[in-house]
Amino acid sequence: MATARRPDKPSAILDNPIPSSSPAFGTPVHPILPRQTVPIRAPPALKPVTKQTVLPILLPPATLRPLAFRTFTKKHNLTLTSSALQALATFIGRQCGSGWREEGLAEKVLEEVAKTWKKCSSQVIVEGEGETLRNILKTLEGSMSGGRIAPGSGLSRQTSFTFASEPSAQNIVGFGGRPALESQASFGMSNLEAEEQEEEEDVLKDPREWMKVVGAFEQPKLFYNVTQKHFEKSTTKPSLFPDPSHKTHLFRQRYHVVHQRILRNETFQTPTFSVARSSSLNRTGSISTSQTTTITPIANLLGRSGSTHLLLGMLTVSPTGSLALSDLTGTIALDLQHARPIPENGAYFVPGMIVLVDGSYEEDYGNLAAGSNSTLGGMSGIGGTVGGKFIGFSVGQPPSERRSTTLGGTVEEADKNSLSGPAFGWTDFLGLGSERATGSRMSRIASKLLSPSSLHNIVVASDLHLDIPSTLSSLRTLLRTYTPDPADPHPVYPLAIVLMGNFSSKASLAGVPGAASIEYKEHFDALASLLADFPQLIAHTSLVFVPGDNDAWPSAFSGGAAVPLPRRPVPSLFTNRIRRVVAEANREVWGTGKSKGKEGDVVWTSNPSRLSWFGVKGEMAVMRDDVLGRLHRTSIRFSKPESGDEEEDMPDATTEECQAHETMDLDDANLPTQLNPSQHNQEQLDSDTQIARSLTRTLLSQSHLSPFPLSVRPLHWDYGHTLNLYPLPTALVVADKDAPAFVAKYCGCTVMNPGPIDESGGRGRKEGRARWVEFEVRTGVGVPSGVNSMTGRDYAVYKQGADISGIDCLNREYLGGLRVDGRSLQRPWCQTQETGGINPSAQLGRYGFDFGARERKQ
Repeated sequence: MATARRPDKPSAILDNPIPSSSPAFGTPVHPILPRQTVPIRAPPALKPVTKQTVLPILLPPATLRPLAFRTFTKKHNLTLTSSALQALATFIGRQCGSGWREEGLAEKVLEEVAKTWKKCSSQVIVEGEGETLRNILKTLEGSMSGGRIAPGSGLSRQTSFTFASEPSAQNIVGFGGRPALESQASFGMSNLEAEEQEEEEDVLKDPREWMKVVGAFEQPKLFYNVTQKHFEKSTTKPSLFPDPSHKTHLFRQRYHVVHQRILRNETFQTPTFSVARSSSLNRTGSISTSQTTTITPIANLLGRSGSTHLLLGMLTVSPTGSLALSDLTGTIALDLQHARPIPENGAYFVPGMIVLVDGSYEEDYGNLAAGSNSTLGGMSGIGGTVGGKFIGFSVGQPPSERRSTTLGGTVEEADKNSLSGPAFGWTDFLGLGSERATGSRMSRIASKLLSPSSLHNIVVASDLHLDIPSTLSSLRTLLRTYTPDPADPHPVYPLAIVLMGNFSSKASLAGVPGAASIEYKEHFDALASLLADFPQLIAHTSLVFVPGDNDAWPSAFSGGAAVPLPRRPVPSLFTNRIRRVVAEANREVWGTGKSKGKEGDVVWTSNPSRLSWFGVKGEMAVMRDDVLGRLHRTSIRFSKPESGDEEEDMPDATTEECQAHETMDLDDANLPTQLNPSQHNQEQLDSDTQIARSLTRTLLSQSHLSPFPLSVRPLHWDYGHTLNLYPLPTALVVADKDAPAFVAKYCGCTVMNPGPIDESGGRGRKEGRARWVEFEVRTGVGVPSGVNSMTGRDYAVYKQGADISGIDCLNREYLGGLRVDGRSLQRPWCQTQETGGINPSAQLGRYGFDFGARERKQ
């Protein structure tokens, strides 16, 4: 029997044996030597940040004020309050320490705070009590290291204007104003798809891609903050049934807009040094230099009987039936028996307008019932009526302000006569972007897409009475005119065709025979059949329809009378067939999957509405209303001056400076090189030109499309801001059948009235004659147009400016600051006589301010 083998003597074991990983296994014969390891060095990015210690100091706000002024005010157009300056001084002293000046730490912190403030808030006044600045400093404090802003903290220059899609945009929360892209109303990049991407610019090569129609009910509501002196967006949603307080707020905002515009005018700014007045401007020795450019509140007239003042207020009719002037401080009776309008026959003055009145205050001491005790709101007055009366010497419209002065722009668009920068460059008035945020990029894109070799026109026609057969014939003439030759390798189509109402000559749906709902829809069906004959045109352009007072639905209860503005578009119940025709034309022309541009579209918008191109690059305000007839019915009639007092009271205002500026405005080569002022002063203007001049000056000076009382022209109180003309648009279309057709340019704004499209007036013997206006987007020039029986080829030659057998005629009239441009193919557009030079109607006010001189300079 075999016995178990005796185990051998165990081998020697090393001093440092490696223990077995498991009790079941013995120590190996050749044990593994222990490995000499070196600790792995941590990468630099994972090293703990060693914050440099900064010795805090107590920095006085007065010491930081010069640097803060250069950064916030000079560079970023922001205003620091004392509380904000104290907060910044405390923060910089604690975070930057003694190196805030020598190492430039404070300047970088102030720069970052200013950029973040403009991103997060639309206010131009930086306040220290609000949460916005506190949140900015709190966020910035976490990014500070050794007195410097740590890189990659999300607050560098590259991320100062981040978007909502970026993670760094979420770091700054609760700042108010514009925390995300959808609330960045002043930038408006989301509406225009204006991200900084070259691929997007390559895709949107059609100028129509950058056009947008903004209806009145889509326009953001802004109100002017008198305390902070800037526009703010209303937090409440507009309503058709607002509180009664919104009625007074409507007129109060109109006054604030005009008042702040006047105070920024150079004529009304007090000079920092004393200047002797010119003998030609000093009409009375009792008026000092400060009084000539200072607006006196009505309440300040108390106790100043016999003194001359300049008042700014709204013309009203008192309960006693007399004319009065009201501002935010009170009301005073007006005596305009000897007053003269400025300029003479150059503007309309209607109750409801905000005007400048120069005159003398006289207290009625003999009539106690009239308020001889000079109390404001006493027992003898009505509300805030001041006792006595104000004897007016001259009445004038407030001076207008150019669009470039309000918003700014490129070097070519900037107002060279303005000594200050843009007033509201960061304000977005239409929800499409502000000038300072998107203006430079939009100008660059517009220069690429708007080629000088081709035309980029917007065609406007009004009074499209579809129930009159001759109107459809005139519309066919218009569409045939803009339809290019099929053999043309490079056809040119208008960017948009704006067709304005009334679309019925009778009040539709108001019980009038032939204007019921069935007939009203049949009229639009006839229009759709007409548009179907021009598929190439409607597939390459945008059709915009603006209703009038005779269109549904408001005409059903108004009977064609004036309805409250703004009014909504024509219901889709009556216009479905037009939409189907445009869709069918797009399928026929573009096909499926072969679209190389923007297809044609149709837009039914409100009255009034806005048409913008390239963001804030251009804006056209469109309204259909009979403004001229309302002005004639309610305007104030001034007494004619006596023959002996005419030369003394109304001296010539054509000084050498005014003549020099007007001569510079005459840039047409066909105009005479030498102008005789006396000859132009004696020349009488025709009635149509005078009406166009007066209507243009009145609307643009009032900065409102309906400067009337609510009893004359009703408005929706919460939507009154949609009728504002501030800032001035690039073009204004006022379709008024009572006014003569014209194109005028005033203070950089082109004002157009196309007149009825049917020139025959419904008479068959002139059927087919049409007239309209077109606006060139690139040059900003409006051209009246009209054809009788011309072909498309003839019109193409005319568009190039050639003479078509003596039919074409170029008329340019320069009337002071008002330039009337006309280009026509038939009467009454064409006028063979050219005039230019001095405005014969410009006169001096009693206080030495020429209402037309400043506008002629521009």
